[in-house]
Amino acid sequence: MKYVDEFRDPAKAQALAREIRDLVAGMGRARRRPLQIMEVCGGHTHTIFRYGIQQLLPDEVEFVHGPGCPVCVLPMGRVDDCVALAERPEVIFTTFGDAMRVPGSRKSLLKAKADGADVRMVYSPIDALALARNHPDREVIFFGLGFETTMPSTAMTVLRARAEGVRNFSLFCNHITIIPTIKAILDSPDLQIDGFLGPGHVSMVIGTQPYEFIARHYRKPITVAGFEPLDVLQSMWMVLRQIAQGRCEVENQYGRIVPAAGNAQALAAIQEVFELREFFEWRGLGSIDFSGVRMREAFSAFDAERKFTVPDVKIADPKACQCGEVLKGVIKPHQCKVFGTACTPESPLGSLMVSSEGACAAYYHYCRIDTSRLGRHGARAAGQTATRDAVANERAAAGAGHE
Repeated sequence: MKYVDEFRDPAKAQALAREIRDLVAGMGRARRRPLQIMEVCGGHTHTIFRYGIQQLLPDEVEFVHGPGCPVCVLPMGRVDDCVALAERPEVIFTTFGDAMRVPGSRKSLLKAKADGADVRMVYSPIDALALARNHPDREVIFFGLGFETTMPSTAMTVLRARAEGVRNFSLFCNHITIIPTIKAILDSPDLQIDGFLGPGHVSMVIGTQPYEFIARHYRKPITVAGFEPLDVLQSMWMVLRQIAQGRCEVENQYGRIVPAAGNAQALAAIQEVFELREFFEWRGLGSIDFSGVRMREAFSAFDAERKFTVPDVKIADPKACQCGEVLKGVIKPHQCKVFGTACTPESPLGSLMVSSEGACAAYYHYCRIDTSRLGRHGARAAGQTATRDAVANERAAAGAGHE
């Protein structure tokens, strides 16, 4: 039995940090820029900021924060579609909590709820199906959101709804896929990524084989990583070791959870219910081919996009918002011109400030902020988190501390 404290041991964290520093020092070559390692998953971003892992690394290595937070890449147009569905009088609109705060062009789902729409937070699609059973006179829509991690539970809920004949349940599908996203990042001329920390939760479902193209065609090393501080540090060491040895392979640090072949039952459910969309819009990244899924024709009775009139309007992000540049790793969160001023977790302008896995929200909560450039509101918020920041920095100095 492995307890979580074993993966947060400060002494082991310090030992791993020393090994990383020695490894980088042993590369023995001058670089005009730091080695850039992208953590694809928002869960890793949260761990990195929460435990001060960047501060444990040498200056020659830095993290680039990728687009692996599904709430963070939710485009404004899809939020507007959600609001339009939620405002229908016959509809109970259900969603995960983070999605309620993502701003659309008019309002968020949370504001729609305040204005009278029947919007309810649920913890799983099964909760939404239970609502449909209990309210046969209402149309219950579940907002399906997430990468391959959450697709199986959505697919299995749709299969159960069909088996039980619950016809007042439907899915508004915004599920997205990780592989085309990574490919789009690798094809971007703006980036110089040296390696990847692969997403642990997604890999539980799809396995490690789908990442082979990263090593084979793009000649970049990738290590599928767990989410505890020692997981992230060991995964960084594994990626950097590949770079030092001139190797480009797919390695699996998260072997205690991630099987190489993935989860066959989960993949079968996804395949039965969903098919790829030709293209799909991402907030800050634009349209990415074959990066989203929709429901197959056989399940059209449970497809909210077929069942109801959905506006499906493409809406540009606010000009001041630089979420796209942060998502692609072109700038750091604090380099956005509205970070901590017009955009805070209490009043987010961009979606990266909404979710706890968003790079901007994590940076805001766990990194020290220069209050001289934030204005009165931002300085006050920064002051409210000063104690947390000090604790986080103390943990960083002592290694990955206990929580």
